[in-house]
Amino acid sequence: MSEKRRDNKNRILHNGESQRSDGRYRFKYIDVNGQERNLYSWRLDHNDPTPKGKKYDLSLREKEKQVTQDLFDAIVPKGGNYTVLTLCEKYVSLKTGVRSSTAAGYKTVLNILRKESFAIQRIDKVKTSDAKAWLIKLQQSDKKSYSTIHTIRGVVRPAFRMALNDDLIRKNPFDFELASVIVNDSVTREAITRKQERDLLKFVQDDMHFCRYYDGIYILFKTGLRISEFCGLTTHDIDFENMRIGVDHQLLRTSDMKYIIEKPKTESGSRYVPMTEEVAECFRRIIRNRKSPKVEPMVDGCTGFLFLDKNDMPMVALHWEKYFEHICAKYNSIYKVQMPKVTPHVCRHTFCSNMAKSGMNPKTLQYIMGHSDISVTMNTYTHIGFDDAMEEMNRISGMQEMRSAANE
Repeated sequence: MSEKRRDNKNRILHNGESQRSDGRYRFKYIDVNGQERNLYSWRLDHNDPTPKGKKYDLSLREKEKQVTQDLFDAIVPKGGNYTVLTLCEKYVSLKTGVRSSTAAGYKTVLNILRKESFAIQRIDKVKTSDAKAWLIKLQQSDKKSYSTIHTIRGVVRPAFRMALNDDLIRKNPFDFELASVIVNDSVTREAITRKQERDLLKFVQDDMHFCRYYDGIYILFKTGLRISEFCGLTTHDIDFENMRIGVDHQLLRTSDMKYIIEKPKTESGSRYVPMTEEVAECFRRIIRNRKSPKVEPMVDGCTGFLFLDKNDMPMVALHWEKYFEHICAKYNSIYKVQMPKVTPHVCRHTFCSNMAKSGMNPKTLQYIMGHSDISVTMNTYTHIGFDDAMEEMNRISGMQEMRSAANE
């Protein structure tokens, strides 16, 4: 019977363990791919001290325990040699058939990652504390906004989830709430008051320069359309007979200045939006005053866009965002009572809030807004304040008194 192998402290070594002449321990094993691997450490057991002049590391048997568990769970060694960047690149390459805006977002995230030293780390080496420290660095040192970091993590976290499902890692280091790590400094796009809406519309209507945009801005405030849906409207989408706006597409312009037509943002986005007589009159003026281009622009088969720019191409969201910016700037240069920042999305949010305050059924409002989830619509009701609550209480109280009087 052969004698058990021992180390220089006369401790019995397990199968696969050995000690080199310089005192360093080695463990030899076969990985899930059938390749021979070696683990090394200056300490055999976790109670052993780290030799003088050597860097602290896990003991050999602690490492053996980890690799044994990985072998049992069929975890691919060394994370398949993927770095954070190469993992995210693989994840993005598998996301086919996405919207152009989503693809542009993926491209932006990968460009950011290529400049980050964090992205060259091997994925099995990334700990949760490393992930958190990197996100904090992006906000505090690199001055990136919360929304940008949210977008970055929106790629990195599912990429690590993919690695977890592929048995490349044991735990997703990005599986935590973002708001628990960095400060949410996003500016909430609040609805403006009814008075502010009236004041802004009157200012636009009376201004010699901006009055040309009045009808479009009025429609945005009174329909709740997304700006991309509004820009995509054509003369064929306005149904005056049934007093409704057909919404089944949106107009976008990519970063390379390509115009494209896509389906609405959500599955519930295709809908008919009712229009009041005032809104219908705005559309009539827009169609009546619409300039006739030399060549009618066509985007993915759509023609007859309501608003055209100086190059006879359809106006896009950026045009209207700039108009609102200039309008608010001029308004605030004239009046002491300042107008808050108003954007096309603020118009949409204001419409939704006004309908909620007026008592519109939430499911009806969800349909008009094109929200896929009722919770998105219901969140609008959180902007209702004390004055709104008091008005509603008085209304209900008045109705109850009327019923009581009728029953007497």
